[in-house]
Amino acid sequence: MWHFAKEIWVRCPRCDGRALVAVHPDHRDGHAYAVGWLTAPHRLTCTGCSHSGEWTPRPWRSGAGDSYFSGRGVLAVPALGGPDDPYFGLPLWFRRPCRGRVLWAYNLPHLELLEAYVAASLRDRPRPAGSQTLLERLPAWMKSAGNRAEVLAAIRALRDTA
Repeated sequence: MWHFAKEIWVRCPRCDGRALVAVHPDHRDGHAYAVGWLTAPHRLTCTGCSHSGEWTPRPWRSGAGDSYFSGRGVLAVPALGGPDDPYFGLPLWFRRPCRGRVLWAYNLPHLELLEAYVAASLRDRPRPAGSQTLLERLPAWMKSAGNRAEVLAAIRALRDTA
């Protein structure tokens, strides 16, 4: 999931247009591990209305999820997953009700991966099999062949908003 969290498309809180949440330009370099840029300062930018916002990493506290020990102290790692972005808490741009739940994706490459997986009639399992990949951890309602047409229709409707 962290791979798709580098650029997150959200709804602008001012104009409801598409905005981008990404690592602040001054902090894009020098991260050897994903957790480094996950806890780096982030910027919200809307090209429609020029709204912007800044997010700064939060100090970790007990019960606040995963921690990251950095040169900036012990930081809370934003929790990935769900229909809102993990930095500003804004609704994702690619978000739509489907099968009584919410289908969501962080950005177009994430949505395209979901589409390819759901559309596949034969899904190879990695060796050794497990539940370590993003696709294997998708909810059963998304992976069910009986829901394929409805899920794909929702994905295509979201893609049309790109």
